[in-house]
Amino acid sequence: MLHPALRLWMRLLPCLLAAALFAGCATPLPTIDRDKIASEAIPASPGTALGRIVANSTPANAHSGFRLMPLGSFSLDTRVQLARRAEVSLDVQYYHLENDETGRWLLRALRDAADRGVRVRLLVDDFYTGGHDDLFLAFAAHKNVEVRVFNPFCCARGSGQATRFLASLGDWGRVNHRMHNKLFVADGIAAVIGGRNVANEYYLRGEADNFIDLDALVVGKLVEPLAALFDRYWNSEPVFPYHSVARSTMDKPALLAYFERQTGPEHTPAPAELPPNDILGYGPIADDLADGRLGLIWGEGYAFADHPDKPFEGSVGGELLETSVTYNVLEAMKLAKTEVVASSPYFVPGPKGIELLRSLRGRGVRVSVMTNSLGATDEPLVHLGYSRYREEMLRMGVELYELSSQRVKNNKRLFHFGSSLGRLHAKLVVIDRRLSFIGSMNLDPRSATINTELGAVIDSPQLARELQRVIDLDRLQSAYRVRLRADGHGLEWLSIDDDREVVLDTEPDASLWLRIRTWLLSPLVPEELL
Repeated sequence: MLHPALRLWMRLLPCLLAAALFAGCATPLPTIDRDKIASEAIPASPGTALGRIVANSTPANAHSGFRLMPLGSFSLDTRVQLARRAEVSLDVQYYHLENDETGRWLLRALRDAADRGVRVRLLVDDFYTGGHDDLFLAFAAHKNVEVRVFNPFCCARGSGQATRFLASLGDWGRVNHRMHNKLFVADGIAAVIGGRNVANEYYLRGEADNFIDLDALVVGKLVEPLAALFDRYWNSEPVFPYHSVARSTMDKPALLAYFERQTGPEHTPAPAELPPNDILGYGPIADDLADGRLGLIWGEGYAFADHPDKPFEGSVGGELLETSVTYNVLEAMKLAKTEVVASSPYFVPGPKGIELLRSLRGRGVRVSVMTNSLGATDEPLVHLGYSRYREEMLRMGVELYELSSQRVKNNKRLFHFGSSLGRLHAKLVVIDRRLSFIGSMNLDPRSATINTELGAVIDSPQLARELQRVIDLDRLQSAYRVRLRADGHGLEWLSIDDDREVVLDTEPDASLWLRIRTWLLSPLVPEELL
């Protein structure tokens, strides 16, 4: 996840005096009759093809079924396969849905479903929509499709984030807050949750870099509350019909032709053919759907999402709301008896997090955290917030692992990254090898009190083992273990390559200029913006 306030803080710092001239130019958002546009999830449809397959796959008295998807290409294909088989409804919610081959490929599948009579509701955050209004308006021009946007910018919609924030500087307190949720629900029967947005780099299609991430297919009793969480956002005050805040110079026929052209094969090639299976042994979901039975792991779980108004009610770095995702995950961690294993691309514990870690270690709970190294992160300034706590965490016995972009490139696993840069993006927690958290939440201040998040805690030892295996593979093959130097001052980075121990005394994969620049900016970055 990009951190809008932090990134723009640094971009806009030289321009603040000039930007002040625009502070009063924000245009009021339209007035919406919420009752008139309200809609709700269509109840689960057991008589559909997906409903029959899930019923055939469900053991007696089972609560919910799960399939982990560590391989991005399988995860994208699962969404598309669900869209192709949906008969009643598709409810789709994302922080980032990019106008690239992946985004347009999924939109095409959603449009095809709408053409079959499926009701499609798409909710996107407004942070990444700059310059892409025509695409979303063209999608919304189709029958059975409705598109809404969370917390829209007032103006400069054809521009990038920096310009739109400048134009909304007088409304900073509002536009700084974003919807970071990721959710896909088909026919009220099957859902996909996890950390992936919809853009090339989340599905191994990025040319420059790709994200290591994980999603889960969900069926069973957990899907109904996930659908209800979608409704809570869809009908909330910060959400607006896309057409109410954006305009196009094209009329409806032109928009429909534009969508057809942009999502057609000339501009949107199909993804590469899927491999036979992923690292967990699962094949493509289409094979299971064709056979009429899904390979799943069963367990009990509960889903939760921040209230849509959370970011506007909370304060930066303030007290956690009991309804927040962060609060619920931390409460689950407090119950740990033996072990907590976490993966978070951005990890800034802060004083309260340090207090929790110290409490866990004081009770003998093993704590292991994997995050990005300075060379792998897409947010070097967030790495600053993390690095301030590294030595303290190591001294209390917390195990720290940092993903190495170079080690990812050298990784010989099935889902190798080739010449692209690998970055960690998975947000996962395993507690006592029994409870698992999968969702959109980072372990940082922004997820805690500014953005909205969504996730689930699942009670299943078998699922926890699979999740632990995925994390272990990344730690072993793609990360450095961080440790204190022998004299107790400073850090070392340890890896085992070709049965040979490698020890580094500087941040791995980070250029001298990156290290110097990060050090120079350190005093200027307030932790509450991370």
